[in-house]
Amino acid sequence: MYTTPLSTLISSLSLYHHLYADDTQLFLSFHPSDFQANISHLQNALTHITSWLTSNPLSLNSSITEFLLIGLKRQLSKIHNSSTSIDTTQSARNLGFIFDEHLSFSDQISVLSKSCYLHVRALRCIHHYFDLHTAKTVATSIVHSKLDYCNSLYYGLPKFKINRLQHIQNALARTVVQAPKPKHITPILKSLYWLKVSERIEYKIISLTYKILNTTQPSYLYDLVSIQPPHGHNTRSSPYVTLIKPSSSIKVTHRSFRHASPHLWNQLPTSLRIPHPNYSSPSQRP
Repeated sequence: MYTTPLSTLISSLSLYHHLYADDTQLFLSFHPSDFQANISHLQNALTHITSWLTSNPLSLNSSITEFLLIGLKRQLSKIHNSSTSIDTTQSARNLGFIFDEHLSFSDQISVLSKSCYLHVRALRCIHHYFDLHTAKTVATSIVHSKLDYCNSLYYGLPKFKINRLQHIQNALARTVVQAPKPKHITPILKSLYWLKVSERIEYKIISLTYKILNTTQPSYLYDLVSIQPPHGHNTRSSPYVTLIKPSSSIKVTHRSFRHASPHLWNQLPTSLRIPHPNYSSPSQRP
């Protein structure tokens, strides 16, 4: 409640933003040729924000304030040749998830791998104290929770990066059932009722899609999807929901929720794509 007015201030400065507890993020989208103008706008906004913090009485912690530029290599090469008084970072944590300038998530996967394998080795050392159900519960809560955290962001990554995550799950599964490394992993995962990493990523996106279609929340995700109007003579209702696929020639955009959501949702059996309660056909709308 104390920092709520900060959101109003940032909105008045024509910036996109997210607030989570004491974490504040500002977003700007611009063409490389408009870099200097947008940097000036950002610096001006920071001046206003710092003034508001001082008057309330709070302070901006410059030591943990980071500026990350995200874009294609070709775009960033144009910007890095420009001079600016703001120092950029190659990667930054976003609520515990490491973003890098190319959204490759290589640093995130490396840090995640180190943490997960540490827990897998620890579980292997104490496994003889557990029965199968307890070992599975511990593995799910400590390691799988890390693999699943924000895993929708891994959608569309190169296969070799997804394989790095799959190797973690494979090691975890073999530890739970005490299987030797040469044993084929698919039967083990099926016995544990665990979806593979790539399947868990797609399941997360589809689950989010189902949620926003039924609740319209969160609004920033709901605004990214569009429902295709029903065709034919029966315009009062549709037997199932189809989402409109946006078109883009830039491959990296296919990893975004705006593209991934309709792509995966429309592949579901029609019996699962039931109309959501808030949907009305164009003929039913005032």
